[in-house]
Amino acid sequence: MKAASLGLAALVLFAAPALGMAADKVVHLPFDQVVAQAQKDGRLDPNIKFYLAGNTPSGKVTVVNDNVTTNRKTNAFGKKDQVSCDWVLQSALIALQDDAKAAGANAVVDIVSNYNDVLYSDPTSYECHVGFLMSGVQLKAKLAKVQ
Repeated sequence: MKAASLGLAALVLFAAPALGMAADKVVHLPFDQVVAQAQKDGRLDPNIKFYLAGNTPSGKVTVVNDNVTTNRKTNAFGKKDQVSCDWVLQSALIALQDDAKAAGANAVVDIVSNYNDVLYSDPTSYECHVGFLMSGVQLKAKLAKVQ
């Protein structure tokens, strides 16, 4: 009986990593609606603006930091891709917002997805990696003052 329990435990330990990667996929989702919802919910300061690469703010742009990154993960178990990805994007944007405020910037510009150092740039969508257990977003951007 004890040997069977040990065998079952070993099977679970060896299978767990495979389960975590069983549903790995890449999805591209709308960016602006996540920003708008996070601002509406009070998670993002409406005074800090976010611009995906390909979108240029109007006015004079002065870059104060040309290389900021964030890497966030969230629980995806039992959640729809859109729900977990939007949540983890909000987390990444909050981190960028905090960096912008600390640098005296009022905008985050040239935002691109940079998952595992592979760039994805689109003027309307972000990239999210979804697995059985986790969803992740990695972003690269610049902090700027826009006048």
